[in-house]
Amino acid sequence: MDEDDRRNCLDVYYHRVKKQILQYQSGSIGLFPLHTANVNNEESHVRDNIYCAMGVWALALAYRHMDDSKGRAYELQQSVVKCMRGILFCYMRQADKVEQFKKNQSAYHSLHVKFNVNTGDTIASELEWAHLQIDAVSLYLLTLVQMTASGLQIIYTNDEVNFVQNLVYYIERAYRTPDYGTWERGSKENVGHKELNASSIGMAKAALEAINGFNVYGMQGTSSSVIYVDPDAHNRNYTIMHSMLPVASSSKVTDASLLMITGFPAFAVGDESLCQQAKDMAVEKLEGSYGLKRFMRDGYKTVVEDKNRRYYEKRELQIFDRIESEWPIFFIYLALDALFKNDKETAQKYIRKLQEDLLLNNESGDLIPHYYYVPKIYLEAERKKPHSQVRLPSDEDGDLFLWGQSLLIIMNLIDDGLLDVNEIDPIGRHLSHSAKNRYGHSSYRYSSFRVVDSDLVVQVSLITESRNLQTTLATFGIETQTPQQIEPIQIWPPSELVKAYKRLGVNRKLGLSGRPLRPIGSLGTSKIYRILGRTVVTYPKLLDETDFYMALDMSLLIDEIKTNLAFVRNNWNMKGRPTLCLLLREKNLRGKQFQETLELLASFKRGFCGGVKIKLGRLQTLVSTAVIDHLDFLQADRGVSDLDETEGGLDEGRVKEKEGTDSNPPTPGSSEGHTMTRHIRAMTVTAEDEVLPTDEEDGNGRDLVTKSREGLLAELQNKPNVDRQMLVLQELMKREGEDFQTPEGTVKDVVDSLYQKAAYDRKWSAVRRGAGLLKKLVDSLAPGITTILVSGKVVTIGVFGHEEKVIYEPLTPAAIQKNPLLICSPHDVREAVLQQEVQ
Repeated sequence: MDEDDRRNCLDVYYHRVKKQILQYQSGSIGLFPLHTANVNNEESHVRDNIYCAMGVWALALAYRHMDDSKGRAYELQQSVVKCMRGILFCYMRQADKVEQFKKNQSAYHSLHVKFNVNTGDTIASELEWAHLQIDAVSLYLLTLVQMTASGLQIIYTNDEVNFVQNLVYYIERAYRTPDYGTWERGSKENVGHKELNASSIGMAKAALEAINGFNVYGMQGTSSSVIYVDPDAHNRNYTIMHSMLPVASSSKVTDASLLMITGFPAFAVGDESLCQQAKDMAVEKLEGSYGLKRFMRDGYKTVVEDKNRRYYEKRELQIFDRIESEWPIFFIYLALDALFKNDKETAQKYIRKLQEDLLLNNESGDLIPHYYYVPKIYLEAERKKPHSQVRLPSDEDGDLFLWGQSLLIIMNLIDDGLLDVNEIDPIGRHLSHSAKNRYGHSSYRYSSFRVVDSDLVVQVSLITESRNLQTTLATFGIETQTPQQIEPIQIWPPSELVKAYKRLGVNRKLGLSGRPLRPIGSLGTSKIYRILGRTVVTYPKLLDETDFYMALDMSLLIDEIKTNLAFVRNNWNMKGRPTLCLLLREKNLRGKQFQETLELLASFKRGFCGGVKIKLGRLQTLVSTAVIDHLDFLQADRGVSDLDETEGGLDEGRVKEKEGTDSNPPTPGSSEGHTMTRHIRAMTVTAEDEVLPTDEEDGNGRDLVTKSREGLLAELQNKPNVDRQMLVLQELMKREGEDFQTPEGTVKDVVDSLYQKAAYDRKWSAVRRGAGLLKKLVDSLAPGITTILVSGKVVTIGVFGHEEKVIYEPLTPAAIQKNPLLICSPHDVREAVLQQEVQ
């Protein structure tokens, strides 16, 4: 095609876009109306607006091939910018909802999806409309990245950068946030019940991959405009999405919205076999002559649906069986998917279906109907023999389906050779993983997601808390370093890294507090960080002394370390090797598990542990091949140190070397077996410490109920066995509260101290009681329960013979914590934590 022919074709598209889309754009904030025929209807929807912007953007990209577009390329792209900024404006006016949603993923706190097209005011309250649609926010972020990567400038100020960062927090927990889905109806029954939707999780996954490490200012950006994504949150979305597919949700076997994540615009399913399986299932069960049904027994826009009721009655779905409306827009999605894969035969099959049978002719060009429905007189015949009756196009009194029109224009531009698929997907999400070896935007300074080789090596650095322990391990041939020996590199506990990330996205003007206090997961702790000129590493949360007590059992901890290594190897998705720092403490290496621990360390030295390739070395030598993430948002001149005066400096909690007390550490004997035995004996607690308390010693504490407060304090001062002390403290806490002062401090502080001592002595009954009193919660409980639920099972919490709670849908950690505490604790406080052990 020569330049004149291209110009003529583009001019035809220009007039078509002006008449079919741009003439409806609001002159004030750039939004597009949901209904074009009624000028008095000022309703606008986020998802439709994003697709409208995509259609106009596609033509602007096509015009870039012309040396002189007569200003049309600029006009079109500025219309796109206006729309995208209009959506941002509407979102930013709801910053308070974003802040609340980060803490509690409730539908009441969700961002609205409907706005006044001229003012940006919200339309319909939380009770009047199903606003919780994670996929809509995710689609906005994904499109923002694509358009910015193509050269558009959409984000202008640091306030907007901070807000976009908080939108990332908004969608990060999509994997355990039931929403109403693309069709705004929740579960298939349409009774107002939310559910996990694979399409929402997939869109969130795609958005997180695209925006991680991306500079939203574009080529003009600085370090302050880079967006960060929690790699563990991304991994959980990935895992749950793959667990659900090819099924769309718990109530829907399949759903046409899956086509948006298996193909354009998300390209979210990396497993090509699973992607094809999900797409084939949707096509097989939903495709008709006029398009695809949204899902089976979908009553929307059928002639038998009662339009005066928002929800359906029980068992009403049966009347919609086999007469569901069919939507030709999904033929466009299938055609686009084929065009991106260069499958011209499949693309032309759907394009011909559209052009020959489904599109309506108009003076402004081809128009796509919303849907095709079965007329009332043909209902029974259609029920008896599906796909046998003629369907009629939707008659919306001249209403244009702008979402469908925009996709139709994109499809036509690509099919006519005026637009290349790489232009509409500049970050390359459609490319096969083997071809691109990354998910989206790539950055050399910030850790962006990518596909890694299967033969991954995990780097391990062993850090001992003291020179005494280092010397002891050296006698067995295990080389380690102390915190002083790794300097200038610092080692921080995970909680310090959480404190640093808390300052990401903070904006007082918008009332945004930054990153929620979510733990740093295994992938996040396997990176090396540059923070305010310092090189920082951290150890996995499973080694955190303040975490759940299961980490204090060395046998279990060793298994957890092996599991962690395998998890990191299997789920690593960043450029560079994961680096695992293991902080070894003397008290962890005492006891009968010492030999088991030694065998684990020896396997690291051999370079192979549980099927994972290991490279053991000095931390300084591992840095060059590790992933280094620069936390540039922490800048000394921005006054971030006073965000929370109670926290102190960022490095106050860093791990420091402990001074040894033994100036003559043991040396190896002449016999390796003799040496091993000698050290194991030295580091093993006595047999008496391992003996479980008798019933008389432990008891159930019934006698404590009749004792006075002074009697309880006196017994506590006498220092009975640890189980009895914990029972006394439980009774004091029940009567006086956790802040009641004892001679040794508050009841809570004494419980915490005794809990640590009991864990050191492996008094597990006392440990469990203490954990219950301190309301300890396993960090992985929420995603663990979600994984069980998406596999089609339910979770029951309760004590045998008493009340039980059945969990059918994912809950927040706070909500999960309440269940064992409220249901189990009244009967036995230890039950609340025992049930977490099972998980």
